[in-house]
Amino acid sequence: MAILPEPVQNLIAAFERLPGIGPKTASRLAFYLLRGDEGISLQLAEALMKLKSATALCPQCFNITLADAGMCEICSNPQRAESTLCVVEEPIDVLVLEQTGGFSGRYHVLHGVISPIEGIGPDDLRIRPLIERVKTGGVLEVILATNPSMEGDATALYIKQQLAPFKIRLTRLARGLPMGGDLEYADQNTLLRALAGRQEMS
Repeated sequence: MAILPEPVQNLIAAFERLPGIGPKTASRLAFYLLRGDEGISLQLAEALMKLKSATALCPQCFNITLADAGMCEICSNPQRAESTLCVVEEPIDVLVLEQTGGFSGRYHVLHGVISPIEGIGPDDLRIRPLIERVKTGGVLEVILATNPSMEGDATALYIKQQLAPFKIRLTRLARGLPMGGDLEYADQNTLLRALAGRQEMS
């Protein structure tokens, strides 16, 4: 078997460390960049450099923002309702929710979930700043939008307990059957949650 030059091996190894990319995909990407136009490689290299140097976390919600911008666009937008906070696991969740166009409040990004197996506890997340935001007043509702997983549910429960002393409304994203889905293809947990979250027909 031919041994690849070290720079190619290093690039393949770097790609393999990314989530969802195995050895074959990593090799394809590396060889595409190797034989492709040099401008593509330079553009990618520049984008990767700026990814860290030109971005920072918003000091209020911990979403990703420009390094020299201070607060992010959402937190600095006076038209966004300060009274409603949507708590999400990762910055990408903010992007997904914003694409729906159905939420006009503000966000709080935890940057993970409580996971004892991985050694991640409450102090490793942005939970303390969330409590401080609620404590300062003005927040009437906190939407716990963590993922419907064991870790997501455990994190939501912990936050619920921490925010219990405050006079605010605590809600969780509804779960159930997707639009256009058939009952026969739904798993048991989805069906149970759909039944438990049933609503009056208006």
